[in-house]
Amino acid sequence: MSENMKAIVVTETGGPDVLRAADVPMPLAGPGELLIKVAASGVNFIETYQRSGHYAIDLPYTPGSEAAGSIVAVGDGVEDFAVGQRVATAEGRSTYAEFTVVEAAKALQVPDGVSDDVAAALPLQGMTAHYLINSSYHVEPGQTVLTHAGAGGVGLLLIQLLKDRGARVISTVSTDEKEALARGAGADEVLRYDGFPERVRAITDGTGVDVVYDGVGKNTFDGSLRALRLRGTLVLYGAASGPVPPFDLQRLNAGGSLSITRPKLGDFLQNPQERRWRSEEVFTAAATGKLEVRIGARYPLAEAAQAHTDLQARKTTGKVLLVP
Repeated sequence: MSENMKAIVVTETGGPDVLRAADVPMPLAGPGELLIKVAASGVNFIETYQRSGHYAIDLPYTPGSEAAGSIVAVGDGVEDFAVGQRVATAEGRSTYAEFTVVEAAKALQVPDGVSDDVAAALPLQGMTAHYLINSSYHVEPGQTVLTHAGAGGVGLLLIQLLKDRGARVISTVSTDEKEALARGAGADEVLRYDGFPERVRAITDGTGVDVVYDGVGKNTFDGSLRALRLRGTLVLYGAASGPVPPFDLQRLNAGGSLSITRPKLGDFLQNPQERRWRSEEVFTAAATGKLEVRIGARYPLAEAAQAHTDLQARKTTGKVLLVP
């Protein structure tokens, strides 16, 4: 095995052009770790925040936390994994590379019937959708839900899981193409962003929705609050349009005793049992065909900058992957 590998290295924060391919030393599997040959790495919005400097991160670094591949080396003390086994993770490090090291405790077994692409696409967004509807707000059959960005990676998975739960799903999108995708995933109503709170009120006979899942952030936040029913809940799980400015908590009172939560995936993967519960449910759903995972775009590893450009320009749908 070569002592070097290809990886994306960021030496300064800035635009997508700071994502540059370079030759770097191969990582080694330490105690409790696995060395993975990466088949595909997931691209996620948080990596654009880190790259731009919006989220602080030590330089230089290789981006990425999500990947799937096969084990090529096992560190001391690892008992549940073996060389050649297929695994995935949403909690890796430096996955924009040909090889990556993953803590065995944070590795997810990939079942037969799940391709490498799907295995790389599901961990972060699939387990995010899982904790959103099961833990941040437990959706019950018959409830009405608004989920933004219905043609995005999380959005498409959310719609399918919500419909399987028996919820009525309203979604927002920006184009006709994305509307078709959201409807194909099972959305009952698909709206454009302009005027969506009023449209939601009209659709629900003035009542509003039980919960809003909002990964867009600044541009949709106010409207999301206005779309909620009495004692409704806003789950703000992302900020694709930018962070939400500080706001007056009295607005929750005035809006009808509303609730708001700002979760992140790591807080819902606190132990091996929780990881196993979430990953096994989403992987099984994908393997049995209950959950369709849309791979919207695949880019060679060296074209990571283009992947970030297209993601931020909202030119992509579904999941974006980098392939070494």
